[in-house]
Amino acid sequence: MAAPSFTTRPEILGTFGVVSSTHWIASQVGMAVLEKGGNAFDAAAASGFVLHVVEPHMNGLGGDAVILIKPAKDDHPTTICGQGPAPAGATLAHYRAEGIEVIPGSGFLAAVIPGAFDAWMLMLRDHGTMTLAEVMAPAINYARQGHPLCAGAAGAVRGVARLFAEEWPSSAQLWLPGGAPPAAGAIHRNPDLADTYARLVRLGAQAGPDRERQIDAARTAFAQGFVAETIEAFVTRTEAMDATGKRRRGVLRAADMAGWRAGYETPEHVGYRGWRVYKAGPWSQGPAMLQVLKLLEGFDIGAMDTLGPDFVHTLVEAQKLAYCDREAWYGEPVAGDVPIRTLLSGAYADARRALIGPQASHDMRPGAPDGRNPNFPIYKVATGAAGAGVGEPARVEQESYDRSGGAAGFAGGRAARGPMEGDTCHLDVIDRWGNVVAATPSGGWLQSSPTIPGLGFCLGTRAQMFWMQEGLPSTLRPGARPRTTLTPTIARRDDTTLAFGSPGGDNQDQWIAQFFLRHVDHGRNLQAAIDTPQIQCDHWPNSFYPRQAAPAALQLEGRFPAETFAALEQRGHRVKRVGDWTLGRNCAAATDGRILRAAATPRLQQAYAVGR
Repeated sequence: MAAPSFTTRPEILGTFGVVSSTHWIASQVGMAVLEKGGNAFDAAAASGFVLHVVEPHMNGLGGDAVILIKPAKDDHPTTICGQGPAPAGATLAHYRAEGIEVIPGSGFLAAVIPGAFDAWMLMLRDHGTMTLAEVMAPAINYARQGHPLCAGAAGAVRGVARLFAEEWPSSAQLWLPGGAPPAAGAIHRNPDLADTYARLVRLGAQAGPDRERQIDAARTAFAQGFVAETIEAFVTRTEAMDATGKRRRGVLRAADMAGWRAGYETPEHVGYRGWRVYKAGPWSQGPAMLQVLKLLEGFDIGAMDTLGPDFVHTLVEAQKLAYCDREAWYGEPVAGDVPIRTLLSGAYADARRALIGPQASHDMRPGAPDGRNPNFPIYKVATGAAGAGVGEPARVEQESYDRSGGAAGFAGGRAARGPMEGDTCHLDVIDRWGNVVAATPSGGWLQSSPTIPGLGFCLGTRAQMFWMQEGLPSTLRPGARPRTTLTPTIARRDDTTLAFGSPGGDNQDQWIAQFFLRHVDHGRNLQAAIDTPQIQCDHWPNSFYPRQAAPAALQLEGRFPAETFAALEQRGHRVKRVGDWTLGRNCAAATDGRILRAAATPRLQQAYAVGR
């Protein structure tokens, strides 16, 4: 199919700077920083802290972040790991003693060490130019003076209002003014969060005039000072209701936070059609997209209609193979137990590609890299009434967010996991010097655990990524990072650098892979590639509580032709038609050294790309 002549928005073109993020305020803040003379790293950090304020149902200061950066002077990108590990008390023995078989998706036991703040600080210290006070000023302002609450956040509060009122009083105090959920568009303030930001800035300033010393002092105040101390006091003294229906205290301690810092890593990468694509390591799901690309190299994707059954079937069957490898092999690397070199090799892809046949696979088929037998987790198959006899997928994405802020659409789309489900943010920034940032912050959702009094934010629930089953790379163990779903991407070809990503849990790499294929193989500009109808496969075990799978389940936006739905069903896919604009929240930015480009999804009517 030819590239569409009409897009929902223009592809942004400029030479000075571009920002794309999942919230218009964060995008504008990033652009304002660039206008003031800041670079991409200053702008990304400022936007990231604002996202904590304006998308509180998608991320927070107690959450995590995975960031890919490419300074203009460097030939290759670098990963900044803002994914905190499990605390010392997060042992299988302790959780089993609590009667837990699947780590709950809310409450204190799902908390790991908060990583987002330190990741932003590390990037700002080493690559930024502005002071901590300058970068955090916009977030402090929006938290203290207020901002119009987006529809998704309002819907999230409505979905958990009863829980807040009956079980989480600190959250009720912040999110139920006058005892009722706020309406979409209402001005919302978070004075405790503003005070936390401001105190970090103030303590940083006490280190003296040196910018780097100020940032390190703020990092210490967070990990070893008042933030860590307040967190420990709250989780050890408070029994909070979690997703299992039981009240439990947490195991996160100040000593855990004091012993961890964000760090730099070399990303994994593969070649595809002349591009070099970079992702975080197998402690994230990122390499699954790289495996998909290696599998698709053997097909003429450019000759396939992107709205036709051949394209959808081929992509989905490749994803099934890669994501089943994710479940069997990905996790915190220990003594080479993640055979990532083999998983990303051409020979392995060639062997696996032979498994892609004309009919939809209904089986879980992890590979045996280096002749090693896979240890696949024990999972549950979702039950329900979605699609042609298939259970409701474990994670139904954008249908979950009622744009009006009402409760019906919100709760209905989340039947499999309940209204405590959260999501993620994304932002891309490129400045006039060629510095590039792709960042995916998440966790610490307003609905993940009770608001910490005096701090104004929640702890994340990333520990639900761990399996309680022993012998897996992603088995729960203290000090290990949960296999995060956060997966920003940077791709390079000649003088062009492309940064992109999307919220969406397990579906992030599905949606951004479709964007990338439509841009690279079909020549569509950034906005057209984002606007094209999306698909979502729910075949493999989901990373989130309750860890369900829906074999052969496939969701397609309603803009796909009727013939495609019929052909896919004939091939054995269990197809569900969803809303025309419901899957994916893609953002993207690119530079070829002369022209800067940016685009953002119209889905949810919230993301925005800006630039000049």
